[in-house]
Amino acid sequence: MQEDDENRPPEPRPAAASRPRDSALQLGPRKKPCHSDPLIHHGRHFGRTVNALCNVFTLLTNGILRMVEQPDEPEESFTAEERREFRVFKTLLLVVPGIEKRIMTCSQEELRMIADLLQKGSSSARSDDTKSLKSAVIDWITPRGEPLIPPLPRNVKTCRGFNHEATGALLCPANLDWSDPEYASQIICIIILLTRLCRVKSKLRDGDYIIPGDQWPIMIYKDYKYDPEDPWNGLLRNRLLISVCPKTRTLVPSHSRAPTSLKISGIQTRIHLPKLRRKRTEGNTIWKRSHTWNDGCDHTIHRIHCYPGKLLIVRFALTSSAVFCRTDVTTDSQRFYDSVIEFLEDPMEQEEVSDLLTFWNRVIFPGHASAKRQVTRDSALARLKEKRAALRAANGVSSVSSR
Repeated sequence: MQEDDENRPPEPRPAAASRPRDSALQLGPRKKPCHSDPLIHHGRHFGRTVNALCNVFTLLTNGILRMVEQPDEPEESFTAEERREFRVFKTLLLVVPGIEKRIMTCSQEELRMIADLLQKGSSSARSDDTKSLKSAVIDWITPRGEPLIPPLPRNVKTCRGFNHEATGALLCPANLDWSDPEYASQIICIIILLTRLCRVKSKLRDGDYIIPGDQWPIMIYKDYKYDPEDPWNGLLRNRLLISVCPKTRTLVPSHSRAPTSLKISGIQTRIHLPKLRRKRTEGNTIWKRSHTWNDGCDHTIHRIHCYPGKLLIVRFALTSSAVFCRTDVTTDSQRFYDSVIEFLEDPMEQEEVSDLLTFWNRVIFPGHASAKRQVTRDSALARLKEKRAALRAANGVSSVSSR
């Protein structure tokens, strides 16, 4: 009997009896937090502030080859596209701490892994921004105190683009006129506009007229007014672009880290890198982003590179395309983004670009102190400066006469 008991298989226990039953009145154990790789975080920062549509693996590969094989080649021997690509590569080395040493000594597989993590962060940041602006842009284009007619759904984009008057008027190229001719006051204007403008609307809505990416929409201008005689007037000072910057986290506080100098397109740039603090865990050190990411911001970073990415996201939010694709023929996002970047990096445009950045710093950061801000006339500060200038002039004259 004893041998039969030993050879008998154990009786199966009920599943409910294997562990104690959870109480519905208790919260339960805390889930273990999941920490992402720091490279993903740096990729998000890079995609939002440096280059939004960048192939990171190709950028790293070409940058390493140039540093190793052509370190002493003059800048003039490279094309404009190659020089721009290398500037983006050098900015990436500054944004991601320790990546230069890592990519110069790693294997091809590790380089691919680094690029994939950075690319993942950049893509996820763009995805988050497009999702957040998908609904917010409806509020921005709705007239104050008035509804949109017909109304636009917040989660469906098929009715947007040139299929709606509000979004179509913003996406219409600046050199074309979207205004409705039925409100013209003169009969001659009605006849002219009716034959020309209705043809523009129908072609845009039917897709017969494909807008290239370098044909910028009227939405990039202040008050949506374009002056062909003065095309810089109001450029990139529109209300939509002002609204999107607080919506997306693209800027870092000036007190987060000591600034790093970088020369881009002949302009000395001060870049403030994101502050990361160490958090000790069991045997590991995890770098965690500071909670003061958006606190204390007083000026923009990476100069002109923040705004084209924001403009790209706003433009996509107004279109009828459901999925973002940089090579889409309808939106032509890659060409649009590159054309804006190339124009703002043009050395011949740097005077206007500097004024544009000053405007953005004053609008987005009310506490920003600009060196170009003039002293108020008849103020105590103005009188102090005048007095000091007069004393210096008098001392200079007396010193010359004594000689």
